[in-house]
Amino acid sequence: MLKVSRQITAADILGNPKYLAISYGGYRHKTRDIQPTITELKDDMKLLFAMGIRVLRTYNVQLQQVPNLLRAITELKKENSTFQMYVMLGAWIDCANAWTDKTPNHEIESEQNEGEIKRAVALAQQYPDIVKIIAVGNEAMVHWATSYFVRPKVILKWVNHLQELKQKGRLPKDLWITSSDDFSSWGGGDKAYHTEDLNNLIRAVDYISMHTYPMHNSHYNPVFWLVPEEEIELSDKQKIESAMQRALSFSQKQYDAVVSYMRNLGINKPVHIGETGWATLSNGHYGINGSRATDEYKSGRYYELMRKWTNSEEISCFYFEAFDEPWKDAANAQGSENHFGLFTVDGKAKYAIWDLVDKGVFKGLTRNGNTIAKTYKGRKEDLLNEVLVPPQKEKLTLNY
Repeated sequence: MLKVSRQITAADILGNPKYLAISYGGYRHKTRDIQPTITELKDDMKLLFAMGIRVLRTYNVQLQQVPNLLRAITELKKENSTFQMYVMLGAWIDCANAWTDKTPNHEIESEQNEGEIKRAVALAQQYPDIVKIIAVGNEAMVHWATSYFVRPKVILKWVNHLQELKQKGRLPKDLWITSSDDFSSWGGGDKAYHTEDLNNLIRAVDYISMHTYPMHNSHYNPVFWLVPEEEIELSDKQKIESAMQRALSFSQKQYDAVVSYMRNLGINKPVHIGETGWATLSNGHYGINGSRATDEYKSGRYYELMRKWTNSEEISCFYFEAFDEPWKDAANAQGSENHFGLFTVDGKAKYAIWDLVDKGVFKGLTRNGNTIAKTYKGRKEDLLNEVLVPPQKEKLTLNY
């Protein structure tokens, strides 16, 4: 039986603006074969703590990064009694034949899932003072995740298993269990997702963790993003600001759609944003020959708008992500997936957090041996020279 003294819980953290949340991966190379060291993880934690982050979201426990991260946090807590960092621990879930040369079977789950859940349970038991949430799967139910998605019944099975472990005293009773998935997977979009298994999953989780990505939709669902006819005469600055406001509204509507679906089931529990973000570079769908969404200015503006909205509404927002991770699209250095971080790999602070550099919060801290400096050497005029205006609505012949 676990015996845990009264500590900060998920209920205390989630929805509390004093506990800012972020998605975290510490990989600095083009391959995850090179795991971040304990020292590197501690350096990252010091940077995030300095900027007010108190909750991290991780994605799997298949590799050594997360066990090392929990060890690093433990060491930092011993070194500094004021240091706090809590974790939303992700357990990766796949279907049968995922990531192989065989056809994925979305009706059957991978045999690897059981081991992943066991590893997550063991870490939650070992670090109950840090692990406050377990998320079963990451975008594991959304149909566009063609390489690996499963049906809701698989997620429901493992959520129920973890809830039963709580009831048996093998996990802390105040540990919250969820799954982190696209807004549509939670009933906020296509009716194809509206199944009884999903409804039972909503009943089983302690809260809903939903994803929303207007940046991606600037390509896949661009109507909201394109400059409408009535704004054609606006200045470039006004067009960009108007587009960013529409992006915020886009996310708010997706959030509201999930809440509405849940409440129509007669259920009322917290809904938080498990993932949202905006890349700063793309040579593909979101760059100069596409939706023109990606640059540091728009990314910074989106970060500002999302933090302001979610903090005011007491919604936790696990912003994606803390640091650039070049392994995500290793064959394409300018691919958007490599450039979602608030920091570059070498520790430069992107525009979204220039103000924190000005305030001196990173003084004495480093990443990869580098002190924290602004991108563009802090020259805003140079940054603005690279900002692209979204396409006009009638110009749908762009590379969509």
